[in-house]
Amino acid sequence: MEILWFLIAVGLLVAALSPVIRRRRDAVRLAAPGSPDAADPENYGFVRQEQLDIRVPGPDQDLMDALGNVQRSGQWQAASQLLAGTPRDGEQRWQRVQAFAGAAALELMQTPGAGAPWLKAWRLEAPKDAGGAQVHAELLVQQAWRSSGGVGSTDHRIILEEARAACAEAALLAPGDPVPYIVELAVARGLGYSEAEFDALWAKVIDRAPQHMGAHLAALHYWCEKWHGSREKADAFAHAAAARAPQGSLLAALPLFAVYEHLPEITMVQSFFQSAVVTRAVEGALFAVHNARPDDPMLAHARHLLLWFLVRSERWAEAMEQLRHVDGYVGALPWSHQPDPAAAYAINRALAVAGYEANGGTPATLRGHW
Repeated sequence: MEILWFLIAVGLLVAALSPVIRRRRDAVRLAAPGSPDAADPENYGFVRQEQLDIRVPGPDQDLMDALGNVQRSGQWQAASQLLAGTPRDGEQRWQRVQAFAGAAALELMQTPGAGAPWLKAWRLEAPKDAGGAQVHAELLVQQAWRSSGGVGSTDHRIILEEARAACAEAALLAPGDPVPYIVELAVARGLGYSEAEFDALWAKVIDRAPQHMGAHLAALHYWCEKWHGSREKADAFAHAAAARAPQGSLLAALPLFAVYEHLPEITMVQSFFQSAVVTRAVEGALFAVHNARPDDPMLAHARHLLLWFLVRSERWAEAMEQLRHVDGYVGALPWSHQPDPAAAYAINRALAVAGYEANGGTPATLRGHW
């Protein structure tokens, strides 16, 4: 009987994946590396898998320079200076706080008790530094989600309670800065704030940064079915934000993130990714991407998720368009949800290239759009 269930499961998996790896008219499959039939992403100037940067969604050289400085020297000043010079109501400050906290969390996982000496020194030597307080609060959130015994465990709640106190301290140090409240959105999700409590917290965020895409993504998680809301509540939140988004705002892409958060574990209908719900969300995200500022820090996030949906929708040329903008960096959804983000991205990139070439595309035709 166990063998029978195993065979059924394998059959369901094959049925679920078949729309992704082949076209109805032209077969698209991954050939073995080195095969004369293999479509080579490097022919398009794409970065080798082992060189993909899993830390960030897109280039931020100032961040990389500051992060390299603090990790080499053990001194926190470069990080403090970078955050002090980053506008507090913009997307970039939030992303940089996350990156510094993520680097500290990784160091602490690799060398427990001894990692991230620069952050410890930052908090001890400059306790009133708003940037250091925000990075510390975000570090606690990341530790709670990554290594505290699992969601709902006693350790998880204890660390999140500590994070809540750290968010309150960070908010006092920079009253007009939305970042401490955005960090607390993840705390609210983990501790199960009531809807009234969450709404009060959300009001503090939008009072300070009403168009903040990163904040909306954090809030969307709370309203999802797997947390404290439902598919309907998440969709309503996403569509309301998209409807009131000004011209050039990436909030028009938020419904696509809501669709992603509620994907069925196994898609039994081959046409799911061509369905009206998915198509509308993809078109909204494409509109947002085409009208966004080229330097919008959240643009890469939208492009990465679009790439994932476009591959599954067999819209190969549009997938390649996203690739040429984001290639080299994979620190974003959906890759960051995978055990090996670089490998997950590389597989989807190879599928996009194979599908593009199966329909007559070449490196030359792609370059014609650059």
